[in-house]
Amino acid sequence: MRSIAAVSALLVSLASAATAWAQGPGPGWMHDWGMGWGWGGMWLGPLFAIALLALLVALIVALVRWVGGGSDDGPRRARTAREILDERYARGEIDREEYQRRRNDIAGS
Repeated sequence: MRSIAAVSALLVSLASAATAWAQGPGPGWMHDWGMGWGWGGMWLGPLFAIALLALLVALIVALVRWVGGGSDDGPRRARTAREILDERYARGEIDREEYQRRRNDIAGS
């Protein structure tokens, strides 16, 4: 729950900052900053926007993993019957005679 709130707060702050950046400092200030790029500006502008969006998504994914504390254990393999029997014996759930009897049953099957 904490990670959802953190990501939501980050998205709201980034969205509000992006709208402020888009408006610029005021009328007349560098009004023709983007002019003169010609055909290059037509292609580079969207590429920069896509790169910025990819960076933003990567940062959000990293933040969610960091806040969520994801594990890197990977997929777990299925335990064998012998491993389960050994664990039960180690925890004291079964006595020595029952452990040996079940171990022999597993080995014989």
